[in-house]
Amino acid sequence: MTISQNLSGKIALVTGGSRGIGKSIALELGRRGATVIINYLKNHEAAKTTVEELKLQGIKTTRIKAHVGEEAAIDSLVSKIEKQFGQLDILVNNAASGVMRPTTELSVKHWDWTMNINARGPWMLSVAASRLMPDGGRIINISSPGSTWVLPAYFAVGVSKAAIEAVTRYLAVELGPKGIAVNTVSPGFVMTEALNAFPDQLGIRDIASRPTPAGRTITPEDVSNVVAMLCSSDAEMIRGQVIVVDGGETLRHE
Repeated sequence: MTISQNLSGKIALVTGGSRGIGKSIALELGRRGATVIINYLKNHEAAKTTVEELKLQGIKTTRIKAHVGEEAAIDSLVSKIEKQFGQLDILVNNAASGVMRPTTELSVKHWDWTMNINARGPWMLSVAASRLMPDGGRIINISSPGSTWVLPAYFAVGVSKAAIEAVTRYLAVELGPKGIAVNTVSPGFVMTEALNAFPDQLGIRDIASRPTPAGRTITPEDVSNVVAMLCSSDAEMIRGQVIVVDGGETLRHE
């Protein structure tokens, strides 16, 4: 099947784009014609490998290191993009972190770290990036089932994901007059390195590896396809929504 080049000429930034779901999103946007900027923080080798992989597929790409939880780093990141590309058409706020501890064992430092990267960062980066976005810009935030489910030891991350879904709604209304569509994609449990953060006894990896009601597990490609769709003109009238990509998994109670 030939992939539509419906994002040809677009400039896309994917935060946390060197691994897992972020990498899959970067690949899919690139396959559809976008020039892809990979943002990363610590893993230079993973970012380098991803950029090389994209280039082998004929995708125009580059990587920029930045801590999206810090205001100065966000300003620097956006300034570099403006200088190199002049504009930004697509922003995917995928980067996430967090301390996996129950509420009684969480410190203010843990809370601030998690909220700064997962909620404050996407808000600040979206506002800064919107200044470079022409009419038709797209901002996609990445959430998780923990925004509404109460998962063990997931307090800070779950609250931060609930926050980014609220941020999405406000940005969708406030940036709408600029022609910028803002939405959230909430994947179910996808088997990536991110699941290693969950303690084994919680059985999250077992949930991720079992078939969903759709008959199979969720893949990073399932998520990236929906993100790419939301970045296209077909999704013009989808605004401020949380699109759940889970094969029906969150409908189950067991």
